[in-house]
Amino acid sequence: MELFFLALLLIIMAGALGSGYPVAFALPGAAIITIVLAAGSGAIFAGDMDAYFHSGGLSQWLTAGVTNLRGIYWEVERDTLIAIPLFIFMGIMLQRSKIAEDLLVAMAQLFGPVPGGLGISVVFVGALLAATTGILGATVVAMGMISLPAMLRNNYSKSLATGTIAASGTLGQIIPPSIVLIILADQLASATDQASSARKALHKANTGELSMPSAFDVTSTSAGEMFLGAFVPGILLVGIYMAYILIRALIKPDSAPTVPFDAKITGKYILKLLLTLVSPLALIFLVLGSIIGGIATVNQAGAIGAAGAIIMAGYRLKEGDRNTFYPAILALAAIALATYALLNYEMNIKSISSAEEQTGINIGIVATTMLIISLIWSGWRTYRIDNTLSEVMMETAKTTSLVFVILLGAAMLTAAFRAFGGEELVRHFLEGLPGGFWMKFTIVMLVIFVLGFFLDYIEIAVVVVPIVAPILLADPSANITAVWLGVMIGMNIQTSFLTPPFGFALFYLRGVAPAIVKTIDMYKGVIPFIGLQVLALAVVGLYPPLVNYLPNRVSLLSETAPPPRNPKLQYCLENYVADVFANDGAAVREAIAKGRGLDVSYLPNDLSSDLTRTFGEADQAFELMEAIGTTEADAIEAGEDYRPSHTIVRALQRDIRVLEAERDEAQVALDRARGDETIITSSEAKIAKAEAEIAELTAKIPADWADVQAAYAKFIKAEQDARNSYRRFADNNTDTLSNALGVIRDGEAYAALAEPLETLKSEVAAANNEDAMELIKEAESTVGAVNGTSEIRSLLSKARRALRGSGADPVEAMALIEEAQQTHAADVDWRLRAAAELTTPLTDVQAALANTIGLRSQDKLTREQALFLASCSSDHRDIGLNF
Repeated sequence: MELFFLALLLIIMAGALGSGYPVAFALPGAAIITIVLAAGSGAIFAGDMDAYFHSGGLSQWLTAGVTNLRGIYWEVERDTLIAIPLFIFMGIMLQRSKIAEDLLVAMAQLFGPVPGGLGISVVFVGALLAATTGILGATVVAMGMISLPAMLRNNYSKSLATGTIAASGTLGQIIPPSIVLIILADQLASATDQASSARKALHKANTGELSMPSAFDVTSTSAGEMFLGAFVPGILLVGIYMAYILIRALIKPDSAPTVPFDAKITGKYILKLLLTLVSPLALIFLVLGSIIGGIATVNQAGAIGAAGAIIMAGYRLKEGDRNTFYPAILALAAIALATYALLNYEMNIKSISSAEEQTGINIGIVATTMLIISLIWSGWRTYRIDNTLSEVMMETAKTTSLVFVILLGAAMLTAAFRAFGGEELVRHFLEGLPGGFWMKFTIVMLVIFVLGFFLDYIEIAVVVVPIVAPILLADPSANITAVWLGVMIGMNIQTSFLTPPFGFALFYLRGVAPAIVKTIDMYKGVIPFIGLQVLALAVVGLYPPLVNYLPNRVSLLSETAPPPRNPKLQYCLENYVADVFANDGAAVREAIAKGRGLDVSYLPNDLSSDLTRTFGEADQAFELMEAIGTTEADAIEAGEDYRPSHTIVRALQRDIRVLEAERDEAQVALDRARGDETIITSSEAKIAKAEAEIAELTAKIPADWADVQAAYAKFIKAEQDARNSYRRFADNNTDTLSNALGVIRDGEAYAALAEPLETLKSEVAAANNEDAMELIKEAESTVGAVNGTSEIRSLLSKARRALRGSGADPVEAMALIEEAQQTHAADVDWRLRAAAELTTPLTDVQAALANTIGLRSQDKLTREQALFLASCSSDHRDIGLNF
């Protein structure tokens, strides 16, 4: 019966949406009606409200709804959605202040003389507006009102003109900052958690191991990473649009003729042009640059954008007055002053320790005050002139409320979909498809593409993504990143604004287009651009680094970059070391030989033997790295033969697990039957059928499967053992050298301990036991700050314990302090000699090995290493054979 109610859920939702009922109420309404009908039917016909639910029941659905509500509104950690009203406000403010209109006119004049230049200028402006406003309706309407008449006046093809405007207006959905990317990031965050749990369960079921290596876990994403990941694909799409218009203009000049520039180029014109272009570009730089540079989070960047939009609107609405630019000039001065303070002073107000730092704080306070005055001044202008501020805030509130209500409604719908087994049905369908991950992915993208003909992007993002994303992310055969999946879905959703019959960009453009432009012209115009979007989607899909590289680069170069020992970095880290060995191995061997040639004979036996062994065995790093390459190549070669059997058997085992779940579910129903013969008969039949099918599928597993799997597992284990051997060797080698160098480098500090120890002896002799214990404890701390003093510290610790309690023995304590002095004195000579002779050469050797053997022990990656790892990590690595 759950399938019946699942179908009913979809029918009610589709009917409500098709009738024009508001989306915000259609989604939760369909869920509530269906849940109530299922619970009521269960109570009436089966005596149990949960009888017709696939899993859980009414109470579980209500719990899921409360959890989703709390997740959106009350969880402090989940603050991604805060950026939505900020970016909406920024976009509407820029549109209402006519800055977009100025930009269109200026760019049309610049590009007009180029073949197809007017169309290229529309694409260029669409990209700029996408990076500043991100509001599709405002962009399409503005460009339709300004550019379409100009394009028609200059004999542009109606289809090309309308297609260019509609397609350019949709760029705001993929070029950051984008509302759809924020929503996708929010949805993918929870999808990643589900996918991680599913992948761990799959690993345990297939390998029998209790824990999965962290390197195999699913990579999550955030709104900031989504912005970074979408940046290059967005620019790629802009380039493809421009190239298409230029090529079409060259092939068929009458469809996109040139537009002569007949205005006079004067100083005033150039100044106005620069002002028109520089302001939006500066805002783009502040918003996106602060995110890419790691200076601000997405929410903070949204606040920057909103403030910048107010200041820009403040001078645009007051254009022509004598004091037009005063607030903007004040804001620029404030930013310059704040930048100067940040670059030249320590700006931590909680730790002011000098007059200079206080000066920096004072400069910061002045800059902040100036900026606040500028914002209040600009805000007052936008409030007084045409009531702009009030109207923008009202529109922002309406749009934001719509987005959040849809999010909650979609969460209720998704919970109902899962309650009736829809998610399991989708998973089984996708996993049952031949062709592995790419077939599943292709089907999902086709479904999203078709849904784009009928549904809005928010509906697709919040209804479809939570269902399919965990399935795609959990698949280890492709091992995709969440940011790549999010950008691919975002680019696909973008087509929903162009695809007839419900393409919203077409509706917006139809509302402002003159009667001479027929609707069929608009449909014809968008078809080539839909094809170009699909082309861009294919390019990004086939070359994941277009999405993954920039987020990886920013992450690995940031102050909070993961350390080199991070498990997820090890594969690429070892590739980097192998590359250095191959290209600069002679320098590494030379450094090892230099260390081997040092005279360490006068050092204590343990230290001398450690250094001798370290440099004597260092050459093994080359052999161990070569073993990694050999075992990896062997595993890849063996994998080619193993993969067909693995694919067949894992598919059979997956189907068996599905049947086992159905059998267990039927067994639960049987246990709860309470004498109901109908349920007993039905459940027993289901159990028998499931067991028969399980037996049939089990028989299809090749008899030698266990041997085949064990044979391949040996190759995997050999590779992993080789990697672990290198990592242990590198860590031990580096730690030994670092510890020895620490002892040698502290030679002078060690010698300087003679005076504190002598002073301690005299002070302890004159003090009572309690005070003496405190003095010894302080001395332990002083001695402990010097490397290689564990023996002395141990003696002092024993001396302190000798003074404790009723059995205190001051004589023994004094003897132990004297022994500590003697131990110290015995090592002073070799320590001072080693500090003078070995500190510099050992430091040089350590630095020479830091990029290879010592790389895992570094606190942070160098820029060169970070860039290599960013590039290496940008490709998706198939780990499916490990499952």
